[in-house]
Amino acid sequence: MSREDELRSAVGTPHRDDRPDAAGWTRLSPRLLLVNLGMLGGPLVLFLLALLVTGATLQTLISLGSLLITFLMISGIGTMRLATTRFRVADGRVELRSGLIFRVHRSAPLDRIRTVDVYAKPMHRLVGLASLRIGTGGQTSSTSRELSLDGITGHHASELRRLLLDRRGSSATNGPDQDATVAEMDWAWLRYAPLAVWGVGSVCIGVGSAYRVLHEMKIDPLELDGVKDVVEDRFASLPLWFGILLVIAIVVAGAAVSTATFVEGWADYRLERDEGDVFRVHRGLLVSRSVTLEGRLLCGVEISEPMLLRWAGGARLDAVASGLGSSEENRSRRSLTPPAPREEALRVAADVLAEERSPTESTDLVRHPHAALRRRIVRGFVALAPVVAAQLGLGVWLAPVLVRSALISALIGLPVVIALANDAYHALGHGLCDRYLVVRAGTFTRRTTALQRDRVIGWKITRSAFQRRNDLLTLGAITAAGDGCYKVRDVPLGEGIALAEDVVPDLLGPFVERVPRG
Repeated sequence: MSREDELRSAVGTPHRDDRPDAAGWTRLSPRLLLVNLGMLGGPLVLFLLALLVTGATLQTLISLGSLLITFLMISGIGTMRLATTRFRVADGRVELRSGLIFRVHRSAPLDRIRTVDVYAKPMHRLVGLASLRIGTGGQTSSTSRELSLDGITGHHASELRRLLLDRRGSSATNGPDQDATVAEMDWAWLRYAPLAVWGVGSVCIGVGSAYRVLHEMKIDPLELDGVKDVVEDRFASLPLWFGILLVIAIVVAGAAVSTATFVEGWADYRLERDEGDVFRVHRGLLVSRSVTLEGRLLCGVEISEPMLLRWAGGARLDAVASGLGSSEENRSRRSLTPPAPREEALRVAADVLAEERSPTESTDLVRHPHAALRRRIVRGFVALAPVVAAQLGLGVWLAPVLVRSALISALIGLPVVIALANDAYHALGHGLCDRYLVVRAGTFTRRTTALQRDRVIGWKITRSAFQRRNDLLTLGAITAAGDGCYKVRDVPLGEGIALAEDVVPDLLGPFVERVPRG
């Protein structure tokens, strides 16, 4: 059987509920109707709870009725998509048709497919469905480069993905996948989950959003029994310990949110490599995600160490790869490990790159000149000065207590700025390790990137007025992978040009003006 025949058989078979028609076009699974109807569950539950708590007030009925109508429209659009969407594999292409009023016909050659990812939301998993996303790479908007099949059976999606990623047609005839597990979840890594500082911010945003929604529904939490007495009548007399306890409660709630997000996002995590040198990252508790990455598109790795995670000895590993789509898609698809011990991240990096040791670990990085340290100290002072000046100005104009607040901010801020500047300076470094360019920078999030030298397609050199004064430059390695540009910041002029020549000989030579000796 030819490869295209196998692909056609994977797109639809007689015993499935999504059989192809005579022309080979296949519908989405009718079980998608259950998913669309399930979207109405949330508004109905919210409506019943509002009736029990506040009664059938006119404002509540209007607000919840509007929400219910919105979800009905969304469900209707999903049902129309089910009725009008068709897909097939024919003549060496994957084709997708959709739309009732505005007809859309997309197609992608099989040899241009770069990623085939499988996602399954809770309602999809409940009825045995999944979403298959076929991407052809590129750094532009995903709407023009991605074919999405939202509503096919899970087995159907897995089989179609395996065959689409088989460039040579060999693994399609070898029976079941024989995957090698590179890494899998260790629940001891859960100790790194509370170290994500965004959890506290999400709690504050969530409380503010909930208050605003209740306010729109004419429900004021400050008017509830007991709350008004505590907040309004006795606020000025609240003891200091109450404020400290409130801050601790917010931090604990933020840590709980970060932990819950870690569990949902990384439960059942596995990083696998199959026979075709294709890596697959499977993870997710409620929303199942399965992201594929071809080994030939892998250009390097990046070790990310946020400050709190770095202090705890942890790190994350991301892939530097081409074909992952736009910058937003690249950020969501490039993760190879969750927050884990740094040694584990380095081990996985070496395994993925097929090296004895990770280039991010085995390279002696070149230190940058002290002028780079001065630049970071000056930046810190520039960021601190408006804060102190604003408090000082308001203190002179309004309340003298703000003058003391400005002095306290300056006394605390100066050593903090110097400490952060020193940390940022010691993080700076660059070097060459065999066929890799290694770059390190950052203080709040320290990133160490190992990029294959033959994947550098150009250089971006920037020099600010302050850099020119100190004979420094920022050298950016341009590549078609990852973030697109990886910068060596504040390197001496001659050293930066020499580094560019060492990484890719003769690439920068025609643009360099050579000064004759004497």
